[in-house]
Amino acid sequence: MKTIDKIPVTKIQRATKLVSTGAKVGVNYLKYYGDKLVNPEEEAKERLNKSNADDIYDGLKQLKGIALKVAQMLSMEKSILPQAYVEKFSLAQFSVPPLSPPLVLKTFKKYFGKSPFEIYDSFNATSVNAASIGQVHAAVKDGKKLAVKIQYPGVAQSIASDLAMVKPIAISMFNIKGKDSDKYFKEVEGKLIEETDYMLEIKQSKEIALACSHISNIMFPEYYEDLSSERIITMDYMEGEHLSEFTAYNDNQEKANQLGQALWDFYMFQIHKLKKVHADPHPGNFLVSEDAKLIALDFGCMKSIPNEFYIPYFELAVPKNINNRDYFVSKLYELEILREDDSKEELEFFTDMFYEMLSLFTQPFHNESFDFSHAVFFGKIAELGERYSKSTDLKKMNGNRGSKHFIYINRTFFGLYNLMFDLKAKNIKINNFNTFS
Repeated sequence: MKTIDKIPVTKIQRATKLVSTGAKVGVNYLKYYGDKLVNPEEEAKERLNKSNADDIYDGLKQLKGIALKVAQMLSMEKSILPQAYVEKFSLAQFSVPPLSPPLVLKTFKKYFGKSPFEIYDSFNATSVNAASIGQVHAAVKDGKKLAVKIQYPGVAQSIASDLAMVKPIAISMFNIKGKDSDKYFKEVEGKLIEETDYMLEIKQSKEIALACSHISNIMFPEYYEDLSSERIITMDYMEGEHLSEFTAYNDNQEKANQLGQALWDFYMFQIHKLKKVHADPHPGNFLVSEDAKLIALDFGCMKSIPNEFYIPYFELAVPKNINNRDYFVSKLYELEILREDDSKEELEFFTDMFYEMLSLFTQPFHNESFDFSHAVFFGKIAELGERYSKSTDLKKMNGNRGSKHFIYINRTFFGLYNLMFDLKAKNIKINNFNTFS
């Protein structure tokens, strides 16, 4: 894979890159208008989406950092984006062009004050895995194989300016209006700042590994603080393949079920017992070992769940509560989905919309066990998302609603559901976490 020798660091450099990417998209639209005059519009639109996805991803992968992280997050929104974007942006999960070896060594010395060859017995300057915020290298010290994660230059310093650049896209995509919209962007900015603090990530990783050590069929690396810094993490090198690579060929239902139960238990224990959850459930953060155990990585993005959100959120997972109209409406107000300044039309529309969404989305919690390989269930979720993304009524209304906590909790559940469906896990015990001591 081609490596990168330089990353745009300043606000002007990064903005210039985005402007040039926008110009390429503009050219693609001009081609599309000519294309649909002589070819079927559906085919022309498909070619437009592919060209735009290629050019946008090409620009973001050179910027890295938060711009690329947004692409990674959007790749999980399979019901919102056209398939061409989902396929291209999903590369941001664990397969992006890495820094060149000379830039790696320069960056390491800047962050640690020493060359990696002064710290480890051996260090491979060629990355074994590159993602949005950092890349991983193999090293050896005292006979132990280690993974060394190095943060890209300038990522932490460019968070605010990068978010400002992508904010108009998010506002348009999610129809956000109103003076209170900043609370959502502040929530995202806060979490992204935390993700660039690698000492915080080590602390969170060790806490979760200890708290979840009793869960069957899940493994965690050990972390080494004396070989780490705010921008470098050293941990055990875990042998395994990415979850998406495993699901692409696996036909062993027993393994799928074992991994699915481990993944589900891991998330339910965090949410219901710890009230703090790994809020970045994409395939790049999980490996599968040779004996079909789940390996959990990267605890930079952890979301605390306050009781004032947790209680009404999960009360709406109970069918009798969803079907009690007055009670249901009262919980929508508690969760800030309904607002005191809503019009009658908005109250009716969003009450009906969330009744339909929650009745479907909470189905796994209505049963003792659930079949996550059920294509009909996931097809209904996709259809619902596509229908509301095209709703002209929704576009006329203020999409700025819901507690700020929805951003990462919904992201967690959508990501978890997608991973469970990719695994085709069956007969998953929903409340298995209650059996843990």
